[in-house]
Amino acid sequence: MFSLPELWSHLVDWLSSYAVAPALALLHLGKLSGDPRDIAASLLIAVLQICIIGFLFRPLETFFPAEKWADRKLTLVDRNYTVMMLVGIFPLFTYLILMPFSNLLGGADTSTSSTGSPLALTTLMPWFNGHPYVLFGVYYVVYDFVYYWMHRTQHALPWWWALHSMHHSTRQMSCWTNDRGNLIDGFIQSMILAVVGLVMGVDPDEFAWLMLLGELVQNFSHTNTRFGFGRVFERLLVDPKFHRLHHMLVDAERPKLHNCNFGQVLSIWDVIFGTALYGEPPRPTGVGDPVVDADNNYGLLGLHWHSTRRFLCTVFRREGWRPGEVAFDPVTLRPVPVDQLDLHALAHHLPGSVAAATTGTAANDDAVTAESMTV
Repeated sequence: MFSLPELWSHLVDWLSSYAVAPALALLHLGKLSGDPRDIAASLLIAVLQICIIGFLFRPLETFFPAEKWADRKLTLVDRNYTVMMLVGIFPLFTYLILMPFSNLLGGADTSTSSTGSPLALTTLMPWFNGHPYVLFGVYYVVYDFVYYWMHRTQHALPWWWALHSMHHSTRQMSCWTNDRGNLIDGFIQSMILAVVGLVMGVDPDEFAWLMLLGELVQNFSHTNTRFGFGRVFERLLVDPKFHRLHHMLVDAERPKLHNCNFGQVLSIWDVIFGTALYGEPPRPTGVGDPVVDADNNYGLLGLHWHSTRRFLCTVFRREGWRPGEVAFDPVTLRPVPVDQLDLHALAHHLPGSVAAATTGTAANDDAVTAESMTV
């Protein structure tokens, strides 16, 4: 009788034996702790995710677009980056970083948890051992809650925004945009979520499926479509209409409007903590700060160098650790609080304009960015 789990297991075994293990041996990585089956499973999950994005979400953008584009050239870098992340970087990260790190917690011990964590949910509450689907649901609620607060921190800390702003800089938000992000930012996020998963006792296979579920919902929520889940379910789950408002350009008349909708999969966190925004019409996406918007002028390597420079010029400054919304000085790249800027100065400029819209001569270095930037 046909069994999907058995088929999946056979595919993982085959890919591990005939592709992953030989490749790791060739690279002299075979002696590192970790199971090659984990990287094989991650690769298969990545292929599944790319197929869903390309054959399901991408057609939705053609037939039900939220915003019509004359061309899609700005989405190409996001598509290429998605393939690179899913097929290359994330599986290697899982094998080379997460699995050795789990050993620091005691290694796999089936009598406690797959990661050996004394705080594993199955250790604290053995009842979960007989209810794996309930356990997985609890894992995901905790995982999503942590992601919500991590995401808010990405916007609140200037040095982290210097990295995360690369994700927001895209003017054509599409089904490929979710994985657009600086590798340093991705590493920090992955380590936080991985540590939470390891402490909860999530084994590698479960963690991969947790990531797939979250990533697919985010791929869908970034899709350039006008779909919503309705007035009831939009209060629980993130949909494209909801997340598009998170990516909208700043409104000079309502400068705090875009600080909303931080949820990854569950929008209930935004409802509970007062950051949910509903009922607004679709808006153009991107970042008005010309320093960040200039990301659109670069390819894959240029994007990373540009955003990493912002990070390096921010993380070692005191103001880089002072919470608050910022833009970046076009010369020094230091963070400048938004409340010091003239948000109307560039309101008439389309995204992508890097020319300074000044209304006068700044009295000193601290004032110059108030006339030359907006967010």
